[in-house]
Amino acid sequence: MSMDYSELFSLPLPELGRIANRITLEKCGDLVTFVADATINYTNVCTSKCRFCAFYAKDEAEQFTLSHEEILKRVENVAKLGATQIMLQGGLNPELRLEWFEELFKKIKSSFPQIHLHSLSPPEIHFLSEIEGLSYRDTLLRLKKAGLDSLPGGGAEILVDRVRSYLSPRKCSSEEWLEVMRVAHNLGIPTTATMVFGHVESDEDILEHLLKIRELQDETKGFTAFIPWTFHPGNTELDFIEKTSATRYLRVLAISRILLDNFRNIQASWLSQGFEVAKLALFFGANDFGGTMFEESVIRATGKEFRPASFEEIIGAVKSVGRRVARRDTYYRILEVF
Repeated sequence: MSMDYSELFSLPLPELGRIANRITLEKCGDLVTFVADATINYTNVCTSKCRFCAFYAKDEAEQFTLSHEEILKRVENVAKLGATQIMLQGGLNPELRLEWFEELFKKIKSSFPQIHLHSLSPPEIHFLSEIEGLSYRDTLLRLKKAGLDSLPGGGAEILVDRVRSYLSPRKCSSEEWLEVMRVAHNLGIPTTATMVFGHVESDEDILEHLLKIRELQDETKGFTAFIPWTFHPGNTELDFIEKTSATRYLRVLAISRILLDNFRNIQASWLSQGFEVAKLALFFGANDFGGTMFEESVIRATGKEFRPASFEEIIGAVKSVGRRVARRDTYYRILEVF
């Protein structure tokens, strides 16, 4: 690991912010974007049972799997609110086979052709390909044909297997996560990349994670954005871990902007940090405010207070710190400037 990078963790925070902010303004100007989206968590049945997760069903009485009809109703509700992007994410449920997703995607696309399906993270793709005995390529090709547009970067946590074997021993490995993304990019399916920190990782692990996704981006250019967010310990097996401070979040965000020189878009996470810190994040490397999150269940399961953000709230927050703001689509194309 290069010494130069590890020194970023000891730089004074304002100095780090200045460097990250300069890079952001050079790359993106002063325009901050957001997307009208919703996350529909379709099942909490999960064989992975990760230590850091508050969402999966701990016993049978808690289990749910939404029917196609229920999911379509939810899509209809958020489409009425103006959502252009739907993220379908759920547990690794062995009863939901590839055909279940193919049928669902076709139904969504035929009823709501305007909706972009930004769905199924690499662990879900890996799991589906394993239970179907198919390659990542064949699994993704079938899903793409059914209507899948892009993949979210979930399930990355930290792309270091020593950390993963403690946090999520039954989930795909770092290399498998990266390989799903590589195959997706090669099939013309763009993806985001994420990182969840503030649990058991070291500074070196964070750097390793960032360098791995930077390397893949050099190879494929298929990542549209990077989204770092902090672990919420509530209702998890790791509830003894202290919540990550706002200053630590801003430091890691700024380091991400500095290291990921081949990523244009870095997202602030109002969902995990709240609006005040998300506004600060716009001076520490972020050029995107994320989504409205008209629906979401995973963060809520940690006991963290959650409600969706309205267009007005996001526009007001961004303008209050002197930045221009626009609504975008999943490909970061501008739809509307405010």
